[in-house]
Order: sequence, then structure tokens, then C-alpha cells
Amino acid sequence: MSQTLSAQSALQQTRERIWHEWTETIQNSDTFALPQPDSLSKAQTFTWTIPEELEKSAVMQFYYGTKGEKPQDGFPLFVYMHGSGPKMLEWYTGQKLSLQFEDGPSVYAIPRIPNEGELYRWWQKGKQWAWEKLLRRAFASGVVDPERVYFLGISEGGYGAQRLASFYADYLAGAGPMAGGEPLRNAPCENLSNTAFSLITGEMDYMFRRREMTENTSRTLDSLATLYPGEYTHRVELQTGRGHGIDYTSTTPWLSRYRRDAQPTQFRWENYEMDGVKRNSFYNIEVIEEGEAYRTYYDVRIKDNEVDISIQDVEYETTFTDPNWNIPFYFARHLTESKSGKLRVYLSEKLVRLDKNVTVRVNGKKVFKGKMKMEQASIESTMRQSLKLWGDPLRIFPACVEVEIGK
Repeated sequence: MSQTLSAQSALQQTRERIWHEWTETIQNSDTFALPQPDSLSKAQTFTWTIPEELEKSAVMQFYYGTKGEKPQDGFPLFVYMHGSGPKMLEWYTGQKLSLQFEDGPSVYAIPRIPNEGELYRWWQKGKQWAWEKLLRRAFASGVVDPERVYFLGISEGGYGAQRLASFYADYLAGAGPMAGGEPLRNAPCENLSNTAFSLITGEMDYMFRRREMTENTSRTLDSLATLYPGEYTHRVELQTGRGHGIDYTSTTPWLSRYRRDAQPTQFRWENYEMDGVKRNSFYNIEVIEEGEAYRTYYDVRIKDNEVDISIQDVEYETTFTDPNWNIPFYFARHLTESKSGKLRVYLSEKLVRLDKNVTVRVNGKKVFKGKMKMEQASIESTMRQSLKLWGDPLRIFPACVEVEIGK
């Protein structure tokens, strides 16, 4: 799937120039640019204020620092989310634990939850704003290796890490929730097709069915790994004799072994709301117009200049709600073929031969066949468009095609 070397070189030069312009803009004019990190042991901090319309009186403070010397490609970034005790104590404990983890060289961003009570959730929309700022600013900083970003957390942070792993899987090399275990409607495992996933829970951690939900996640990922060999890298462990307090030390060394494939030729994505917010973009597809479904499931496969996309509407039927906590834990998932909507599919020289015809099919129906627009003005426009969408140096696409579902 390669073009001539000269064509590839020209695309890469344009990509690098546009990325350089992007990073300069962020570093010179954005009040949310990241500071240069010092040693994590010195407890360097920075502070972001979340917009009032997303969460009132929400100030999110971060420990931010490094362990070891910076590698040539940048530090792996670990984002650690603390548990639900008193936030100052939990925040400090997170820094102390992170210093103990054997994952250097690395850089850590350790946020403090802005508010407590009902707002003590790492996946709420105010915190989503912060994660998206953090990912884009980390990539633009020159400090972080964009192939090596990991989310992890303990207890409430474990729930957060599992939900965010599914929601932001296309940005992550891996995720490591600990002492958690989510009902899978909240964190569809299908989205983890190219994200290494570690989940560790105590075998006697029964509160909120954490052990049971961990086992359910394990079964689901095992099944997906069988269906799609090589795509669902995971390990799920129940620590013998442990309750809610477990040994956390194996998570980041295991995650460190994995890098992100930002442009996979196969992936699956359930597009869903988290605290009322949808991503509407994932890997190389962007939803321009939604269909009628509350959730939509995409299965994307790219091979030999052919892009096949299966699109289905998703409905969940609750099959068990725990009466003690009034929390739905188990669901039946129903899929039906989508009949409407519009997508933008971004393509690169890694995914297809851009000098040859590309065929796109949706639910088995051919919706496009032809060559990509590859004039310089079109290339630059599409690169800037994809960069604005993801803020990701590994997803600066030179070509795209719009397709309608059901047309």
C-alpha cells in the first residue's frame, strides 16, 4: 500500500510543516499549553479552570513531572486518576504511588478531582473537556511520545479509567483500571480493538459487584479476542486473597510494553453518549450527520484499497438491576442495520494507495469508487481539517471521502 517514494516524501513534508504550525500556535498563544515538566518528586503543579457551563466552580489541578531521562521519541505519558476519598489526600497518595511504579522513563499527569459528591466522577463532561485539552497539549508539547499514552486509576479512578479507555481508545496505547469493574454498557469492550487493556481487582471485592463485573469484562474480551485474533490485547486478573486494596505495581510495567496504532486497518466503535456528550469521531471516521439511533456501532475494515463499513443501530435492554444499589448491571444488546446518516472517511498513504481507485462500501453497498482528490490545496485543507478534529500528529490525513448511509 505504498505510492512512489517521492509522493510519500512530499506528503510527509507537508504533514510536518502543518504540524509545526499547529504546535507553534498552541505553545505561543494557548493559555492551556503544558509547562515543561520537572521531576515528579518535586510535586510540580499546573491548574486549569473548567468552563462554568460544563461544571461550576471546577478547578482541576495536576501534579506533572518526569521519572528518568527523556527518550528520543518522547516520554510515555501516564494519566493517573485517584480514588473517591478526601480529594487532597487521594491526590497526594496518587503522586506517592506513581513514584513507586517501575515504568521510567515516563511523565505523569496526576489530576485532582475538582469537586466531590455527585461530581466525583472522572468521566463527566467537565472532565472530558480537560482530557481532550490534555491529550492535544501533550502531543503538541514535544515532551510526550504520541504512540505511548496510558490512562489508569484506582477505585473511582478505576471506573473512570475503564470508561475513558472505551471513549478515547483511539488516543491510547493502553489503559489500566484497578479495583474497579464497570457494567459494559458504560464502557463497550468492542472499542478496545487496538488498545492494550489491563484490569486488576481483588477476588473478594464484592462491593458494587466489582469482582463480578471484572469477570464479565474478562469473558467479553476473551470472546472478542477469539473472534478477532491479534486485536484485543488484554489481561484481567483477580488478585488472590485481596479485597478492595490490591497490589497496583504490575499495571504500568505491563502497559509500557504496548504502543498505539493510530491508523489501524480494522477496528470497531460503539458511538455513545457519556454524560450527555458524544465523540462523533474515532480513528479515521467522523460522523457528519447522525442517524436516528441513540447509539451506533461501526465495524471498519480496510484492505486492498477497499473500505468496508458495517453500521448498525444499538439498543440495550436491561436484564438485571441490583436492588441494593439500584444499579443496572447486565444488558441484552440488540443491533439492527442503520438506514440513515452521513460519514467522512479519512485516508492516508498508510491505509490505501492514494494514486489508485478507492472503493467504499457501507453495509455491503458500494457508495464510492474513484480516486482521492490529491491536488496540493485539497491535501493541505484535509490535513488541517483532520488536525483540527483530533489534534493528533499521527492522524494528519491527506484525503477523505463523504458517504451517506442508505443512499
